[in-house]
Amino acid sequence: MGPELRHLRYLIAVAEHGNFTRAAEELRISQPTLSQQIKQLERVVGAQLLDRGSRGVRLTDAGEAYTHYARRALRDLAAADRAVLDVADLSRGHLRLAMTPTFTAYLIGPLVHAMHTRHPGVTLDVRELAKDRIEASLLADELDLGIAFEGGHLAGIGARALFTETLSLVVAATGGATQPLPVSELGRQQLALLSADFATRGHIDAYFAAHGVDPAIAVEANSLQALTEIVQRTPGLATVLPDAITDDHPHLVPVALDPPLPARRVALLYRESGYRSAAARAFAKLAAGLVRERGYAAA
Repeated sequence: MGPELRHLRYLIAVAEHGNFTRAAEELRISQPTLSQQIKQLERVVGAQLLDRGSRGVRLTDAGEAYTHYARRALRDLAAADRAVLDVADLSRGHLRLAMTPTFTAYLIGPLVHAMHTRHPGVTLDVRELAKDRIEASLLADELDLGIAFEGGHLAGIGARALFTETLSLVVAATGGATQPLPVSELGRQQLALLSADFATRGHIDAYFAAHGVDPAIAVEANSLQALTEIVQRTPGLATVLPDAITDDHPHLVPVALDPPLPARRVALLYRESGYRSAAARAFAKLAAGLVRERGYAAA
């Protein structure tokens, strides 16, 4: 008799926790049962898969090799289950989607609205993650699609260009004219910017450094919503935001910088070898059409 699916799940749980007790708690089985099942798997495989030492439990070399394929087998079986449940007419289905924080400020709302309006039977699981987490989750088959900036993708990740994001200096809408601002004058402007854990902040800092500008940063925030609230209510403060945000915001107005901030290409990310459900294909087509309708710059 060969190993059963539960044996693979049990082995992976113990490997991830490095402890039989915590793995058993997660699996909702007793520790003796878990230990017995792992020993049964080792007998079937014909090799010791776990090193049970005083400092915890770790995979042996044979265990490392076996677990690699066990994870792949479980991912493939999960994809097979989704394929069976997938309905081509989209009367039902499920989509697991993630995007980096920038896009939750202006893109997720229109996309989910359009998807739900056209395919109300499809449920969505939407997450906000950093780009590296999105790509790792795609490779682990924990996501179907991601939206992030192009460049430097992990092996096995495919990218389909969606649009080009442009950024501008942004101030409160006071009714006055907003003339283009030479970058050299930014040294006299107080700014509220995203914190350093955002990729957008690195992009902005690189622009400042390239032009020898050292602006006064009065506020740092880890939320785009916080920045928009701060700037619209605080005279004299400006920020840097994607033009798509100010397009939809009645109390903020963009100010062109001279020279402009470099644009960035936005892409739809997916696992190259992964199963593409009808819901994922429909969402990809819908996203491409929506960015055209909203007038975002072509990629």
